[in-house]
Amino acid sequence: MFLKYKGVEIETQQIDLMTQEQLGEAYTSIVPERTVPALVLDDGTLLTEVIGQCIYLESLYPEKPLLGTNAQERAQVISWDHKLFMSMFLGVAEVLRNTSKGFVDRAIPGPLNLPQIPELEARGRSRLEFGWQDMNRQLEGKTWLAGDSFSLADIDMAVIHGFSGWVKAQPGEELETVHAYLARVNAELGL
Repeated sequence: MFLKYKGVEIETQQIDLMTQEQLGEAYTSIVPERTVPALVLDDGTLLTEVIGQCIYLESLYPEKPLLGTNAQERAQVISWDHKLFMSMFLGVAEVLRNTSKGFVDRAIPGPLNLPQIPELEARGRSRLEFGWQDMNRQLEGKTWLAGDSFSLADIDMAVIHGFSGWVKAQPGEELETVHAYLARVNAELGL
């Protein structure tokens, strides 16, 4: 969504997570962390964290800025992005990775095989329920999450919303502010 919004095209290779291609020898020889997405730069530098990838790409393609245009805006976007990751995104991950058959013994991304902990499903659902209610409060009177401009934080909220559908934990109908906000995000992204 980040690249599409900016109108940037880079060479990509799709990795089939359903067949666990990211755990295979070919992928692991390039990305020892076994995580996706990964960005390999022309000089061979490997970026395995989405936030690092976005910061790098934003510096190369500053048009349609998604990380703010000054220090304060950048700090707001990164702060919101971190908050979303620590609360809602990890909530989705707790539900999905601890209930899905596709994640048996793969409950955490990366090279370490770890068993699922079924009890974490309830915690993840609680985190998501609270997160949606909290977002409904925090979005009151705001167009976008991190200031006056559409940003990476808004894209990440769209991703969380999509993933929350996978685990049947989307915001309730009564959270009208969240639903109006998500409609704006989808319109901005052309979804």
